[in-house]
Amino acid sequence: MIKIGKLECDIVSAGSWKGDGGAIMGVMPKVLWQKIAAADEKNRVVLALNILLIRAEGKNILIDTGIGNKISDKIRKIYDASDFELIENLQKLGIERTDIDYVILTHLHFDHAGGIVTSLNGKTELTFPNAMHIIQKKEWQVAKDPDELNRASYNFKDDLTLLEKSGSYKLVNGSYELVPGITVEFTGGHSEGMQVVRLESEGKLAYYAGDIIPLDVQRH
Repeated sequence: MIKIGKLECDIVSAGSWKGDGGAIMGVMPKVLWQKIAAADEKNRVVLALNILLIRAEGKNILIDTGIGNKISDKIRKIYDASDFELIENLQKLGIERTDIDYVILTHLHFDHAGGIVTSLNGKTELTFPNAMHIIQKKEWQVAKDPDELNRASYNFKDDLTLLEKSGSYKLVNGSYELVPGITVEFTGGHSEGMQVVRLESEGKLAYYAGDIIPLDVQRH
């Protein structure tokens, strides 16, 4: 557990997938990054789907959801995606999916928001049925009608429709405080409606940056 003042945080695995090493590392030469992140025969590197669970003010809050379990066999093969482990790993911490009060979505790319909907016993439903999903309005608009360049990253429109029909979402513009000490802040950049999460309590401050800084090696 990581403590930020009164905020209690746990990193919970939702599984893993693989992305193209060159695309992820950008201008960094492969001769350098492959020493830290070994690529497979398709030049893919393993990417962890780590979700942050925050306990604050009597609420259980998740940041992002991972890929989920509804991806097609084709997509699973392309990205060598593992099974969806988030629900099981939350249970190991004593948290049921019905216990989640908020889901903050840093953005709506499929590897972060694909897990908002799950397939259980042949039925498609919200993974966290009692949670309010916090999304930047700009990101929602882009995800609902992506252009050709971004369409592959937002390939789960049916899931967004289910979320929309449920009413279990809140679109925000810019900064929004969920509970004391937990605020989303609009950044854009990685996606048009990207948001980060500011965590502040008892003089301690941290940011959850999501895909703005996805890998430890990219800090250096």
